[in-house]
Amino acid sequence: MNKRSGIESREKILKAAMDVFSGRGYAEAKIREIAKKAGISIGSIYLYFKNKEELYKDIIGDKRREMADMTAMSVQGAQSATQALSNFLRVYIGYALKHKEFLLLHIREHGFTFGMAEKRQFFLTQRRLIEKILVKGIRTGEFRRCSARETAKLILGSLRGIILSMALDDDSVVKPKMLDEFIFQGLLNVDRKGLKR
Repeated sequence: MNKRSGIESREKILKAAMDVFSGRGYAEAKIREIAKKAGISIGSIYLYFKNKEELYKDIIGDKRREMADMTAMSVQGAQSATQALSNFLRVYIGYALKHKEFLLLHIREHGFTFGMAEKRQFFLTQRRLIEKILVKGIRTGEFRRCSARETAKLILGSLRGIILSMALDDDSVVKPKMLDEFIFQGLLNVDRKGLKR
């Protein structure tokens, strides 16, 4: 098997597993069903993954990496710190909405302790990205003076709470524009009339 077909096979397995896990739940999902959906043999799955748990962990890891890449790219080339933070919020919320069923499955079946070390690293990376944006905004005068570290913690904590609410309740959907307004009211260095604070 060449490297390209190996990557394609792995991707097929991950996509099929995501569908099966989301539809059936982790406990009810069977490797046999994942193989059938991917159009490959059961043995082929075991060439890439030791067991169902490893497959599930890889999906979660891939989703975290994908989200981290998307948020990092969303702030690159932004004309201002305000735009960078707005882009970050839009991508973060949008990604969570796109993968709502999988997030709900993960919360429902595994709670908050599953893969804790990886979660901590992911959230630390995201917090540092927000902190970097805030430092730039304070330096340029866009944002009022504040502790960038503590404010980044507040923003990320709020995002995590919003995403949890959205995963559990359809009425809790928060649009990025609403979040922008809420966060920027406290951050921007000008009031609504355009006067510096």
